[in-house]
Amino acid sequence: MTQPSLPELLHAAVTAVGGTERPGQVAMAEAVAEAIDDGAHLLVQAGTGTGKSLGYLVPALAHGERVVVATATLALQRQLVERDLPRTVEALHPLLRRRPEFAMLKGRSNYLCLHRLHEGVPQDEEEGLFDQFEAAAPTSKLGQDLLRLRDWSDETETGDRDDLTPGVSDRAWSQVSVSSRECLGATKCAYGAECFAEAARERAKLAEVIVTNHALLAIDAIEGAPVLPQHEVLIVDEAHELVSRVTGVATGELTPGQVNRAVRRAAKLVNEKAADQLQTAAEGFERLMELALPGRLEEIPEDLGYALMALRDACRTVISAIGSTRDKSVQDEDAVRKQALASVESVHDVAERITNGSEWDVVWYERHDRFGASLRVAPMSVSGLLREKLFTDRSVVLTSATLKLGGDFNGVGASLGLGPEGAEGDDLPQWKGVDVGSPFDYRRQGILYVAKHLARPARDGDRKDMLDELTELIQAAGGRTLGLFSSMRAAQLAAEELRSRIPEYPILLQGEETLGELIKNFAADPRTCLFGTLSLWQGVDVPGPSCQLVVMDKIPFPRPDDPLMSARQKAVEEAGGNGFMAVAATHAALLMAQGAGRLVRASGDRGVVAVLDPRLATARYGSYLKASMPDFWYTTDRNQVRKSLAAIDAAAKQAE
Repeated sequence: MTQPSLPELLHAAVTAVGGTERPGQVAMAEAVAEAIDDGAHLLVQAGTGTGKSLGYLVPALAHGERVVVATATLALQRQLVERDLPRTVEALHPLLRRRPEFAMLKGRSNYLCLHRLHEGVPQDEEEGLFDQFEAAAPTSKLGQDLLRLRDWSDETETGDRDDLTPGVSDRAWSQVSVSSRECLGATKCAYGAECFAEAARERAKLAEVIVTNHALLAIDAIEGAPVLPQHEVLIVDEAHELVSRVTGVATGELTPGQVNRAVRRAAKLVNEKAADQLQTAAEGFERLMELALPGRLEEIPEDLGYALMALRDACRTVISAIGSTRDKSVQDEDAVRKQALASVESVHDVAERITNGSEWDVVWYERHDRFGASLRVAPMSVSGLLREKLFTDRSVVLTSATLKLGGDFNGVGASLGLGPEGAEGDDLPQWKGVDVGSPFDYRRQGILYVAKHLARPARDGDRKDMLDELTELIQAAGGRTLGLFSSMRAAQLAAEELRSRIPEYPILLQGEETLGELIKNFAADPRTCLFGTLSLWQGVDVPGPSCQLVVMDKIPFPRPDDPLMSARQKAVEEAGGNGFMAVAATHAALLMAQGAGRLVRASGDRGVVAVLDPRLATARYGSYLKASMPDFWYTTDRNQVRKSLAAIDAAAKQAE
């Protein structure tokens, strides 16, 4: 029997999910199939509505090699595992004459730990374990969550936190889960044979398609022991998020609370001398953290350096002592010991990393009103790590609606450790970029309006003219506004001001409800507006008349005092490059491309993206930022925009 063609397979899959075949999807599937066949690397920009998931799943399944698909969001993981993969596998089965298995794999702390559930949780102040179900008042929120978790443990097949609905608090989940460092290991644990995390790993080993997240992909790349099964093809969806997720995994943090917790957990498991050494080092570190001033530490102050070395050495002593001291009076000592060891090792590793002082690391001090003081260390860049760990021994496909910034793929490529497209070099992975377009007619469906007449925004300055403009735009649109702000403070000030100015239009504010609830309420009432910051720039999918005006208060450059971004910018400049364009403008372009993408989510959507920052029209970098956004019809004519919004509002009301 002849092998079915890719168009036949794609047609069968699209029909099965009830979709419509689109030219961009076909072009994407062909490019992915070619990359997999050649063992090559591919960057694919595919606009909203292209049907990206089938564009990569069909050629991957047809090829028959093991594939890892990594996504940034839980929503896409669930869509793949619960909707796209089951239907696609069934549709392709008669044509491929096989039924590929697929599985979801996450980090260990995402799964219920049966040992924790049945044996109790190691406590900090006293020896042994305590029963978290008895300790929490049954009438408290924590107690109710824990009882639900205990009941759920008898019903669940996966033990996956995301399968529990409604969810529980982080505090409750921490009582029944463990990190990979805290885990006893399947062979040493009394519940190893029933372990949910181990079962998920076994399913992944047998699957042809493994769906995971960017964080686990980063852990697999950074840490010595692989957590993902061997695979021939890696597909990274929502790839515009990858660098920030990998950076997050590679970032270390040290706080007085974390250090004191390690002291308490280790105290009863080591000799008195080792315990006193760690206690003294912890007190010295805490004293210095109370005195430090926020900002980047280009050189570690001498007194802080001594405190970190004392902490590192004390942790090393405790780690050795924990391995040799046993106390039979401690209930389930192995679990208590494992948690203590995990806490102390975590402190040791970060203290050692900072004292080693790599030129490739950035160290800074932060102080939060809620969380207190912290010392953080992050890689200056993850591009070298990604080049070495991601693009070797497998074909890699990266896809997103926003990979071309300023008109080409080179900016994103550089952040991933790739050279310019088509560049030759022994240490440079070869790659190709393909833009398959969008099924939407952006120039007909949307307007990009820049409020050129406004004053340039000053940092933390009063922007009365911007609020006047925003008020008029919302009134012209009849509500229907998603407000994307560069800071939470700006979003709060705007919400407070406009609630008093235009009370007839309800304004929802990020943080006042869960994000899911806010988006649901925003979609339900077209007169409503939703204001917020970072997660709204990328996390809102509201097709239809409820979102016909997307407003950006200003170009979202990183804060000038952001330690990591400013360090990266300085490093580019010292190497002879343009630090502002490589770091700040690229950061802003990615966010603006994502933010503008909130407007048109379906073929019938119409509306305006309004940028209330004149620099987009007047500054030299404005053309780069505009080229990164969808190709909307562009204007700076405020009267024309108001007329257009009023017409769109009238048409929407007529259709309701």
